[in-house]
Order: sequence, then C-alpha cells, then structure tokens
Amino acid sequence: MYLWSLLKSRTIVQTKYAISLLKIPTFLYLLKCIIGIIICYVFYKEIPQYPFYWAMVSVVITISPESNNKLAYDRIIANTLGCAAALCLYPIHASSLVILCAGVVVTIVAGTLLKITGVLRSALAALVIVIVNEEHHRDWLVALERVGCVITGCIVALGITLFFNVVLRAYNKHLYRYRNHIEELDGAE
Repeated sequence: MYLWSLLKSRTIVQTKYAISLLKIPTFLYLLKCIIGIIICYVFYKEIPQYPFYWAMVSVVITISPESNNKLAYDRIIANTLGCAAALCLYPIHASSLVILCAGVVVTIVAGTLLKITGVLRSALAALVIVIVNEEHHRDWLVALERVGCVITGCIVALGITLFFNVVLRAYNKHLYRYRNHIEELDGAE
C-alpha cells in the first residue's frame, strides 16, 4: 500500500511538472499543429488518389510556434520556392542525387536572394518531397501532385495561423479593456 501511494504521488508530481512546462504559447503551437494535421488528414482520407500525406508534412513544417504572420508568409514562399526549384530541375535526366544536390544549391541561392534564409529548411523539405520518387520511372504527374499537396499544406497552415492571430488579437483587446475597466473601478474607490 505504501509503495502504491508513493508511486501515485510521484506520478502526480510528474504530471504537474509536465503541465507546468506546457506554457500558453507551447499549447497554442500544439493546438495549431493538431488542427493542421486533422484538416490534412481529412484530405488524405477523402481524396486517397492524391498523396496528401505530403500536405501533413508541409503543414507541420509551415506552422511556427510564434504567432507571426510574416513568418507564415515567408514559410509559404519558401515551400513554393522549393517546389518551383524541383519542377525546374525535374526534366533533367540525371540521377536523383545529382538533381537533389543541384536543387539544394538553387534553393539556397534563390532563398538568399529573396532574403528568406531563416526559413530555408521549409524550402529544402519541399524540394526533397517533390524530387524524390519511389518509382523507378519519372512522372510529371507525380511531381505536380506532390507540389499541389505541399501547397495545400501551406494554405492550411496559413489559414490556421491567420485564424489564431485574429482570435488572439481579439482576446488581447478584450483583456486590455477588462484590465482598464478594473483599474478604473479601483481608481474610483
């Protein structure tokens, strides 16, 4: 009995510690990612002929912990850049490794010129998603489907980011008014 109560108390302490680590921004980031995954999963299940699992990858890469619209736009630009680089290199008849390496060079150089170096990982992920092909033959349709799915994930992530930012802005405005009202009441006493 003593051992059980000791284990139980340790579990409660560990649970409280884990919850205390989950601050509001972390919770919101987690919520945004889960919502994004759920939306893209619906596409994946409802339209099985297209590779919407890439949309799930894209949505979690595109959503950021910060509630920053500029960062969301930059990540979408980066994903689009990676897709565009992949499509430009796709017709080259060389090994996948050579095309991937060339794509990395093109993506990093273009991202540097566009001044989006902070989000180049998203661009490189999109490049790899579009270029790598499981089949032994190269098919434009597969590449275009993947581009569409990556962009779908970006659009879902942008929608979620904008929605959360609008809701948080409204909440903060309401909270600010409430605090001012309380301060006015305290000052009137």
